[in-house]
Amino acid sequence: MKVLLDIKDHKAAFVLELLGNLSFVKIKALTNEKAQLVEEIREAVENLNLVRTGKQEARSARELLDEI
Repeated sequence: MKVLLDIKDHKAAFVLELLGNLSFVKIKALTNEKAQLVEEIREAVENLNLVRTGKQEARSARELLDEI
C-alpha cells in the first residue's frame, strides 16, 4: 500500500526518522514539484468524481480554452 503524507515542516524530521526505523516501511521523499503534481492530480480526480456523482457540473473543453 502506498500512502501520501502531508506533514508540517517542523515535524517532518521526527516523522521521517520514526518511519525510517520501521523495517517494513520504505521512504521515498518527493520534490516540491512532484508533490504539487500529485496534489493537482488528486484534486482533478476528486473533481471528476464529483461530476460523475452529479454534485458538480462539467465544463466543456471550449469553456476551458476560453478561460486561457
